[in-house]
Order: sequence, then C-alpha cells, then structure tokens
Amino acid sequence: MLLPAQQPPGFNVRIPVTVTDHDDHPATGLTQDNFLMIDNGKDQQIRTVDGEDTPASIGIVLDLSGSMGSKLAGARYAILQLMKTSNPQDEFLLVGFKEQPELIAGFTSSEAEIETGLAHAQAGHRTALLDAILFGLEKMKSAHYERKVLLVISDGGDNRSLHSEGDVRAAVRKSDVQIDSIGVFDRFVPLIEDRLGPQFLANISLDSGGRLIRADNDGEWGSAAETISALLRHQYVIGYVPGDLNHDGKWRKVKVKVNPPPGLPLLSVYARSGYYAPSQ
Repeated sequence: MLLPAQQPPGFNVRIPVTVTDHDDHPATGLTQDNFLMIDNGKDQQIRTVDGEDTPASIGIVLDLSGSMGSKLAGARYAILQLMKTSNPQDEFLLVGFKEQPELIAGFTSSEAEIETGLAHAQAGHRTALLDAILFGLEKMKSAHYERKVLLVISDGGDNRSLHSEGDVRAAVRKSDVQIDSIGVFDRFVPLIEDRLGPQFLANISLDSGGRLIRADNDGEWGSAAETISALLRHQYVIGYVPGDLNHDGKWRKVKVKVNPPPGLPLLSVYARSGYYAPSQ
C-alpha cells in the first residue's frame, strides 16, 4: 500500500497489485473495468489504475548463516540477475545477516557496488532472520521511491533472533513495503525452525502483496530472480478513496478481485491484506 505523506480530506489509498496467469506470467493490459476493490467488506469506486513500469526501491535481505554455505553462489547470481532485468532506474540496498543483521551496501543503482559487497560476503554461524527483516524494514524508510520492496533470500530457518514472528508480521502490516522472498529449502531438515521456514516466508510475503518463489536447486536461481523482476515491472497500482473511512487508526481489510477480459483464463491476484486507517 502506498499512502501520501499527508492525508487530505478524502483519504487516498493506493494498492500495488500483481496479476498472473496459470503459468505465473504477468497479466498485462488490464484496465479499471477489470478490477473490483473491496475495502472493509464494501465495494469501492476505483479512481485510477496505473500499470506503468515505474522505478522502485528494492532492499535485499540475504541469509549468510551456515545453512546457506552451499547456496551462497546461487544467491549471489540471483541478486545480480535481478539487477540486470530490473527497471534501470531502480535503486537497491543490501543487508546480510548471520547472528545479527548488517548493512552491506546502502541505496545505490550501481551493480558494481552491490557485486563488491556480495564478493566479500561469507556464510557461517547461526540465523537471525526475523531480526534481519525488521532491520531491513527500518532501512527502507530512507528509500527514495514510492514503490518499496524488500526481497528476502533465505532457507527460512531462525535460531537466533531477539524478536518474534508476531513482531515481524505487525511491522509488515504497519509499513508500506511489499515483501517478496526467494526460498531455498532443503528436502530433509532435522530442526523444527527450518521446517517452519517456508510457511513463515510465504505468510509474510502474501500479507504484504508479495510472493514466495522457490529455488530448490542451482538451476532455478536465475529463473526465480527473473520471475520477481517481471512481476515487479508489471504491477498495477489501484487508487481509490474509501467511502466510509473513520480516522480511528484501525485495521481495514482489503480484497482485490479481477474479471479477466474475454478470451483470458482465470487470473491470480496478489495484493496486501489491508492497511491502518489514519488516526486523525
């Protein structure tokens, strides 16, 4: 969800929406007539639907814990592939984490700067995934573009964080940042935190309107990054003014539906699950 810095009368809500076909390819060319917006259970009058490929601020949160040792080369490749296929005006920051998160590179459009940071990254130690996502969300507050995305690359396990999953999900709800994930999951994992990892990444991604894309073997790193890039470059942003908005600071559920044009199959829609009304 993208909101203006000030809330004038007629509070404007802008919801990024991703629409895909059955092959997970972006569905392009949709218009206002193809969308239905439901806010707090009531249909809303859509004012704008923008499908332009506008620049985005993309924060990357990279798992550098010991369990990622054999996967780190693939993760590096995915990040560089994402940059190569993104909007040329996109900016990126890079956060790495083991037992605690650290900023490797601040916002930049330089592929070389990110590549240098990746070259020095080494895997080892335990995993503070939850702390790293919160750290990434905090760093996203300095983003320069309205569209904000945090890409998490991890096997999803956590055995070191000081914060809880509830803390992270609450922070994601309050932010205007979309969470996308590339998950690299082993088939057989002995620890409960690793078995729960895929579902956690899927949940926080879907809550924010993002996606979890799996890269279960070395050959899928590039395609996972290209899928994320394509989905970001073909998003729609739907704008509307809620007809029954109370400035009470309460959570409002959002549901976006799409009616495919004649000749198209059923489409899948991804949008954040809601937003907080202004408190004044």
